[in-house]
Amino acid sequence: MAVKIRLQRHGKKNFAFFHIVVADARAKRDGRFIELLGSYNPNTNPASIVLNSERALAWLKVGAQPTLTARRILSYEGVLLRHHLDGGVAKGALTQEAADAKWNAWKAERDAKIDAKVTGIKNAAIEARKAAKAEEAKVNEARAEAIARKAAELATAQAAAEAEQAAEEAPAAEEAAEAPAEA
Repeated sequence: MAVKIRLQRHGKKNFAFFHIVVADARAKRDGRFIELLGSYNPNTNPASIVLNSERALAWLKVGAQPTLTARRILSYEGVLLRHHLDGGVAKGALTQEAADAKWNAWKAERDAKIDAKVTGIKNAAIEARKAAKAEEAKVNEARAEAIARKAAELATAQAAAEAEQAAEEAPAAEEAAEAPAEA
């Protein structure tokens, strides 16, 4: 019986997430499986992976073959590296302590990369918000200047109209003042 470690699709259309399962190669993609190892959600950034590494390693040791995508996930989680190091220990190429040291060094490096990516994403979002706020402030300033210019033009036009009206009223008032003197 050929046993595969593969993904089983779940979720809605255009919003899939996957279960990582061990299944007979003859079973349907979303059909019967032997064991559920974890889940993979590519909709988050970075993609979230929950995996029982010990069980996945045990299945690899008994000959389960991962599919291409499952192999990438297992590699990302370090299961394949652990399998490789355990093979080296079994052959006597290195000691268990050396294998554990290599594993811990790799794990620390990977965790640092993930933390850097998450921090970078958060910082990019913060910078995007700051840039949007600055752009909005510029637009608001431009609008305020335009409103101030219109108000100044309106006030100038109103003052000119009042001056014209006052200029027209002044000669009429002078004529009215002179008229009673003649009578």
